[in-house]
Amino acid sequence: MREIDLHVHTTVSDGTCTPREAVRRASELGLRAMAITDHDTIGGHAEAMSAGMDYGVEIVPGIEVSTRYGVAVHILGYYLQELIPLLAGIINDRDRRNEKIAALMEADGLPVHYEDMKRRFGEAIGRPHFGRVLVELGLADSVSDAFARFLSRDRRYFVPRRIVDLDTSVEAIVQSGGVPVLAHPFQYKMKDAELRELIKRCMDHGLRGMECRYSGYDARQVRYLESLAEEYGLLKTGGSDFHGDNKPLISLGTGIRGELDVPYEWLERLHEEAEKLHKK
Repeated sequence: MREIDLHVHTTVSDGTCTPREAVRRASELGLRAMAITDHDTIGGHAEAMSAGMDYGVEIVPGIEVSTRYGVAVHILGYYLQELIPLLAGIINDRDRRNEKIAALMEADGLPVHYEDMKRRFGEAIGRPHFGRVLVELGLADSVSDAFARFLSRDRRYFVPRRIVDLDTSVEAIVQSGGVPVLAHPFQYKMKDAELRELIKRCMDHGLRGMECRYSGYDARQVRYLESLAEEYGLLKTGGSDFHGDNKPLISLGTGIRGELDVPYEWLERLHEEAEKLHKK
């Protein structure tokens, strides 16, 4: 039986399940615990916590922050106690970007109004939500098609966003009382030496863990990442990066082909580390 999933997105950012729906799914799958790690926001924690009590699933409060390090690198943060001004500023910048995207669509005569989108999708809106609207308007066949034709870089409705640098982001999670973890290391397409440099750079600013099990990672990749984590004294974590229908190939708790299997003991160690940080 699969036990935990420490990388889950909901409608509070770019997933298609509400926090309650995601927790219900976790319960139906027999998961003992799951982490809500929406992009740049902790807005889904309260609903998830309430659902966790109802469904008997342990909820880990988390976040995923996009950072800049040559390429975009994502940092997961677990057990944050507050959202410090830096992270709040990221949210404000995202809202301004969304307003510009909506204005471009309105200028082209599309019935897209940002206030209506917030009422429908909630406060944490991203490009996938605009993609869904374009699909509904018949301008794209799918969200991925909408990205390819309208929302990706150099396309009609692309607006760049402010991305905080890696060092500052890791430190911000620590300052928020959280445990920072490097997300899906193979997604950055780095060679061994480059990945080691990234890990050491993150550790210099407070990194405590690395996501070693992730959707699509095979046994060889997992062994390599777990070995690296042990070498550098990092906590091991794992998660699916579940987004619901926005990433339909990824299943909660099990990944793409059933390869994901994250032991509960990893969460116990993560929780112990959080308690140590909170006592400082």
